[in-house]
Amino acid sequence: MMNTEVLALIFLFQIYGESLCQNGTRPNIVMVMSDAFDGRLTFDPGSKVVQLPYINYMRELGTTFLNAYTNSPICCPSRAAMWSGQFVHLTQSWNNYKCLDANATTWMDLLAANGYLTKMIGKLDYTSGTHSVSNRVEAWTRDVQFLLRQEGRPVTQLVGNISTVRIMTKDWKNTDATTQWIHQRAASSHQPFALYLGLNLPHPYRTDSLGPTAGGSTFLTSPHWLKKVSSELITVPKWLPTAAMHPVDYYSTFTKNCSGVFTEEEVKSIRAFYYAMCAEADAMLGQVISALRETGMLNNTVVIFTADHGELAMEHRQFYKMSMFEGSSHVPLLIMGPGLKSGLQVNQLVSLVDLYPTVLNLAGISAVGTLSGHSLLPLLSKARVFSKKQHPDWVLSEYHGCNVNASTYMLRSGRWKYIAYADGVSVPPQLFDLKLDKEELHNAVIKFPDVLAHLDKLLHSIVDYPKVSATVHLYNKQEFGAWGHSLGRNYSQVIANLRWHVDWQKDVLANERAIDKWLYDSF
Repeated sequence: MMNTEVLALIFLFQIYGESLCQNGTRPNIVMVMSDAFDGRLTFDPGSKVVQLPYINYMRELGTTFLNAYTNSPICCPSRAAMWSGQFVHLTQSWNNYKCLDANATTWMDLLAANGYLTKMIGKLDYTSGTHSVSNRVEAWTRDVQFLLRQEGRPVTQLVGNISTVRIMTKDWKNTDATTQWIHQRAASSHQPFALYLGLNLPHPYRTDSLGPTAGGSTFLTSPHWLKKVSSELITVPKWLPTAAMHPVDYYSTFTKNCSGVFTEEEVKSIRAFYYAMCAEADAMLGQVISALRETGMLNNTVVIFTADHGELAMEHRQFYKMSMFEGSSHVPLLIMGPGLKSGLQVNQLVSLVDLYPTVLNLAGISAVGTLSGHSLLPLLSKARVFSKKQHPDWVLSEYHGCNVNASTYMLRSGRWKYIAYADGVSVPPQLFDLKLDKEELHNAVIKFPDVLAHLDKLLHSIVDYPKVSATVHLYNKQEFGAWGHSLGRNYSQVIANLRWHVDWQKDVLANERAIDKWLYDSF
């Protein structure tokens, strides 16, 4: 059931939210972008497993997109697509280290140039040069013929007690700064504003016991947030036997340190803690919405909630993202605001690149250059003034980073999900019928060759993926070679102490030879 505050918000919004722009003015625009939030939790049946009152509030008073996808299931490339409105291969955002240039024009820049007061708080992560050395080296060397664990084994950690609310202190600090800015803004000029808040949650925390190079493999929460999870509704995902796994999926399972034994209790605990972390993120969204209501600005503000990618939470014997399976690639997208439809669920396939033209459309600004996305406003608006130009019936996602040993391209169209790899020949494709196989356990490539041929032709018309894969392959070799050369005599010591150091030390000579063979063969 919704609490009293949420019901009050709904009542006020229904009173004041009838026009797209109150008194003819352009609306304020607020985006809250979380990290690693599974979009399937924002509608039934997934929404029943954890209490998310403010996401439910947005469902009641706005539009929920039931088929929203990331354009790349990893932090930086995904955000690069969202901020630029262009597919990953067009901006060459190949991994967490290689994304947009610092001077790239974002939709926020265009809003600022067209009269909006703009503010960005929290996690941005869309420009080149960030993330760990391990992360970039693992991406560069993904084609090397060795198999090394790169992540810590996923674990859970319970902290505090039933009264412990603020677990992710960095996110709460940024949320407080956001709400403070809203209150200050309300007392100042009447200029429309665009505000962005980037959250780290529900991304898993770094496992400190594994040292400073460790990635995020700890699902951490308190009893306060676990109380929001309906444990009886937590499902234990089915896993294929390792021998039956697609070779790329097995590589991901191994490098993510998930190839060992997990008890059913461990899997349920990881999923429960993840859902609890989602509940904490929802509370931050709620604080932002409440600040807009308290300042009287909610009635003239479009609020957008989304995420860079999802979280597998032990589906397909994996955690983290970096996969085209639904848990990783399906993101939340909810939009509410004056003049926009309420209580609407949209089946249309959409992706994060659609947010760029949508935001500009809301602000009455013409897009500059060619965009990969399409405005969602015709699907949302109560008005009839917007173009009814048909949105494409497909979405594209691609991945070129670590924990996956081949460039990956996902085309979602209708009931089908087609996943192509590398040059389209050297690695077998996958085809899933999401209407009959929601768990994505049955590769239908052999059963439906005509569907496969049709979708591959469509994919080729969107992106020359063998050419892109070759470009990434060459980039990886050049970048790794330059990096190794820059280390000089320290190369062997540095590479041996990256995140894969435990497996690396088992056979240092063989691993070094594998890299040399990859680096110098067919360069």
